[in-house]
Amino acid sequence: MSEETAKPKKKYYDYISVGNRTKQVAYFVEQHDKPVHLELFLKENPTTKTALIVKSKKTADALGLYLKEKAINAIVIHGNHRASQIEEAKGKFSADNEGLLITTSKIYEFLELSDIKRIINYDLPLEPESYFKTLRAVDETGESISFVSIDDEKMLETIELMMKYEMPKEEIEAFTHTALPKIQKKKKKPRHKKKKQKPNPYVPVEDSLK
Repeated sequence: MSEETAKPKKKYYDYISVGNRTKQVAYFVEQHDKPVHLELFLKENPTTKTALIVKSKKTADALGLYLKEKAINAIVIHGNHRASQIEEAKGKFSADNEGLLITTSKIYEFLELSDIKRIINYDLPLEPESYFKTLRAVDETGESISFVSIDDEKMLETIELMMKYEMPKEEIEAFTHTALPKIQKKKKKPRHKKKKQKPNPYVPVEDSLK
């Protein structure tokens, strides 16, 4: 059969197919160390068009401020922003070949972005299906990076089982794991001060001493 008449090979988009043909890497890092770990990762790896997915709007805002302090520019967008702001952010990110977008999984799906070269799962999603939705954005053409804390390990196992593929585990040489900061508990003040009992004026003093 000639090349002209040969049928193109069918491409499958199930979990196993996408998972096995797309580059994926996992880094084990505790939640409180993730900002520093991300900073080092971005500085040590080539700049490319990246979408970073977090679980909450609060995390997205905090991470954007942290990176700004480290001279790393990022576009932060989530559900608290107006529709016009989201569209503006999408346009700005789409026009930048080396941009970094920080957003939640819900807004990421709404944006329907294209030409992404790297997905960073700062937090693994609550549902494994969400992981594969983001993975398809870099199917064959890019890479997916996951920061895995202790709380994320079960989800990682589920994802690997679904795609029948174990992600390579890597480390950043310059990164140092730190102990979980101790939170000092504040001493609780009594809600009501104990009142000194006053002698009952209707009881004779002699009776009250019995």
